[in-house]
Amino acid sequence: MTKKRLGIGFIGIVLVLILAAPSFAQVIKLRLADQNPPQGWGPVNALQPWIKKVEAATKNRVKIEVYPSQTLCKGPDTWNAVKSGVADMGWCNHGYWPEMTSLFETITLPGLPCRSSEHGSGVLYQLYEKFPSIQKEFKDVHPVLMWTSPPRFLITTKRLVKTMEDMKGLKLRISGGPPSDQLKAFGAIPIQMGMMDIYEAMSKGVIDGTDSSWEAISSFKFYEVAKNYTFTNLSLYVFSIIMNKEKWDDLPKDIQQAITSVSGLEGSKLFGRNWYDDIEPSVIEKIKKEGIAMNTYTLPPEEVKRWRSVAGEPVWKNWVKKMEGKGLPEAQQILNTTLEMLEK
Repeated sequence: MTKKRLGIGFIGIVLVLILAAPSFAQVIKLRLADQNPPQGWGPVNALQPWIKKVEAATKNRVKIEVYPSQTLCKGPDTWNAVKSGVADMGWCNHGYWPEMTSLFETITLPGLPCRSSEHGSGVLYQLYEKFPSIQKEFKDVHPVLMWTSPPRFLITTKRLVKTMEDMKGLKLRISGGPPSDQLKAFGAIPIQMGMMDIYEAMSKGVIDGTDSSWEAISSFKFYEVAKNYTFTNLSLYVFSIIMNKEKWDDLPKDIQQAITSVSGLEGSKLFGRNWYDDIEPSVIEKIKKEGIAMNTYTLPPEEVKRWRSVAGEPVWKNWVKKMEGKGLPEAQQILNTTLEMLEK
């Protein structure tokens, strides 16, 4: 009798293990395409901590494998790579596709009163939640996070820019859309290229400089080839982490909820803060330690006013007119709401 009971008990244990085995085996692996170097400030301080939050929230049922430095796809190809399933997730700079997510990029209009990346990121996510027309621009993918850079400043290789006239004729790498329109209004020549190509283009004189943030200066070592810094509020950029729509829809509901719990509004604000807002002192210290010169100039208020009068509000009006001509009548309402949210 005892042997029989032992046998039944053993069979029961085996059945339990067999039934439990799928839950241990079902680790969902997601490939995330990222154009940034893995040792960069943003990946270290924002992307990797967020991935750990996702894995903890899903109790390690989700593992995100990052393919950095464009190893899975080029930065400008990320949206289509995610949409087609080449990547499960992707880090996106929307400036690569200015005609695709135009309303989402309202916040990139020059001269808007954005105080920081965290501030802009919170407003950006709330705009997405509020306007179905913005949500429609993401219909082919599933947005997980969205954030902004702080307003960017100018770095140049030869000429220290002090006035609007100094901008004329400069070939500057810039994102498409409103940031590009701003440079055209100054008489500069906007050039679009991937982030990984900017360093070489500046070092060889193909471009005269770029708009930038401290994070990009650090991660891509722009300080080695561009030593002139003009501090003023140019346009900011918008970013997102998106996921293949079918892949998202196939996830169990509890996994979707777990990922969303560490993403959304709070996750987007965290990305803005950790990717951009806390880095400036360490970058300046790093440049000084390496003994590299910095020629700096802060635009005085009267020149800031001139820049805004030429390439601020006029660009807003032209942008609204262009959007309405494309059949997007909500453009003015979205701009007004953006201004209201940013001014709070």
